[in-house]
Amino acid sequence: QLQASGGGLVQAGGSLRLSCTASGRTFSRYTMAWFRQAPGKEREFVAAISRSGGTTYYADSVKGRFTGSRDNAKNTVYLQMDSLKPEDTAVYYCAGKDSGVLVGEYDYWGQGTLVTVSS
Repeated sequence: QLQASGGGLVQAGGSLRLSCTASGRTFSRYTMAWFRQAPGKEREFVAAISRSGGTTYYADSVKGRFTGSRDNAKNTVYLQMDSLKPEDTAVYYCAGKDSGVLVGEYDYWGQGTLVTVSS
């Protein structure tokens, strides 16, 4: 089970850090990712973090502004979001999968956390 938190209202140019905590003892075996869904739009990929956290992959729209990381000892994955833009407004979801491939489909999903960026 995945539980995301950390969303909120922030002004453009500001920062937020999202967290997603997983239950269970096998968190380090999962590749983790963040997705988002803006109002009226399809869900889109944001960032992926490898099992060890040593490799990350980002959507072009957030590259250089967002940083994904994880703490396997805490069963938690993070998304540090800096230089936020109004177009980053969305519900953000964390997801996981057994495969070590960062791209593609994800199998496990948490509930979303809303991020609103005001202009």
